[in-house]
Amino acid sequence: MYGYNKLFGAWIPLWLPKSSLLISVLLVSCSSITSTTFGYDASMINGLNILPSYVDYFHLNPATTGLNTASLYIGGCVAAVTWGKVTDVIGRRPALLWAAIISLIAVILQSAAQNVAMFVIARIILGYGTSASGISGPAYLAETLPLHWRGWGLGVFNDFYYISVPTGGLIAAGLTYGTSFIASTWAWRIPSIVQGVFSIFCIIIIPFIPESPRWLLFQGRRDEAHVVLAQTYSNGDLNDKVVLAQLQEMEDTFEHERNAGQTLSVVQIFKTKSARKRMWLAVSAAVFSTIAGNVIASYYLGTMLANAGISSTKKQLQINIILNAFCLCCSVFGTYFIDRWGRKMTAAISTSLLTVFLFLVGALTKVFGNSNNTSGVYATVGMIFLFQGAYSIGWTPVLYLYPPEVLNYPIRANGMGVFTFFLNATALLIVFTMPIALVDIGWKTYMINGSWDIVMLGLILYYWIETKGKTLEEIDELIDGDRHTDVPDLARIIRGEKEIQFGYGTEKE
Repeated sequence: MYGYNKLFGAWIPLWLPKSSLLISVLLVSCSSITSTTFGYDASMINGLNILPSYVDYFHLNPATTGLNTASLYIGGCVAAVTWGKVTDVIGRRPALLWAAIISLIAVILQSAAQNVAMFVIARIILGYGTSASGISGPAYLAETLPLHWRGWGLGVFNDFYYISVPTGGLIAAGLTYGTSFIASTWAWRIPSIVQGVFSIFCIIIIPFIPESPRWLLFQGRRDEAHVVLAQTYSNGDLNDKVVLAQLQEMEDTFEHERNAGQTLSVVQIFKTKSARKRMWLAVSAAVFSTIAGNVIASYYLGTMLANAGISSTKKQLQINIILNAFCLCCSVFGTYFIDRWGRKMTAAISTSLLTVFLFLVGALTKVFGNSNNTSGVYATVGMIFLFQGAYSIGWTPVLYLYPPEVLNYPIRANGMGVFTFFLNATALLIVFTMPIALVDIGWKTYMINGSWDIVMLGLILYYWIETKGKTLEEIDELIDGDRHTDVPDLARIIRGEKEIQFGYGTEKE
């Protein structure tokens, strides 16, 4: 694919592989920078909050611990209101590159922090960079991955939250445990420095992946969009029937949206009933995934374990490593079944299970917390594992898969910005207040959290729609109530149940 001289990203080299499978793998790997950096960060901060060298260096108390941890989300809120427009203007690919560069700069500042103020400022910039890629990445993947890869690819996008090479949480847990034996500030600076590896990884891959075909088509660059579809679906075969059907479907839908007066402005998000419904579905995923209770174990596992009766730093760090590995397995399991169970049912199953386990964590913490009953203490730890596992099975793959699916092209980038704002604003509130709540009311925190999880489950079952097996354009019919193209469902064409003759296609059984 050529013609990039028209782009703001013209200076970015482009060397695409011939294999559609390899392109899809590279797309997922590169876009997953958000989850890798974010997942690494959560596990790293979790480990640092346990490390005496980190706590003592910054003279942390519950309030400053919350500030150091939650400041990441301040930058995320700022990115949420600015980066959607950037993504629409310069393209998904250059936007992802700049997000990686910003994250890398932030990591350098964080690793060199001399006081709380410098650490917090660095984390605000890091929050901006990671959230910027959280806006560009899912939109990029949803628009560029072929239908049969989208569920798996976007599910894996957030599964990368937990894994090590090439991603996050597991290596952070192991690294903070290893550096805990260093008697200097390098005990926390080394894990921080390693966080920059993921941004470098993304920057290296960028030249080997194409621009979003939907972004290209919206810019009036049909031939380039056609080539990208061929590269991602059929190893470059421009005449493949699936490629031609997808291109026709995209053109028909964009034509409908233009005729309906839909624009890329922020106002478009609130302009129509269907746009507001799309936005509610996307925002609900952001809020529900954050208030489910996972923030407690993701950032304050040390306090959680101390309340359960395990105060040893060494044991807490060991449990952190094992927990990340367990969550990885659960998230991959959920991702594997996401296209079978569907997005709505996966979220419902996950929420049901985690609610039960969270109530049990609270009950066991009340009865056995700070007791000498070893069996009771480890039963509590077991429930923490089951809670995190239940969350990982559903919410880890669903979080970044569902929003870009329900948002149509005119509001996808700005809508992901709003999604990211609510994700960060909710996380900012929860992450900042949780250490205070865990100290002041202890086990009651879990009971309160479990109660609103029940409400959350009811809303998912009542309001959410199912998107599995549909192209982004076909999902419009579920929300708008009418179909914007005469092209049959792409899944039926792939299975050979429908044929279409171009142009303009007379379909036949």
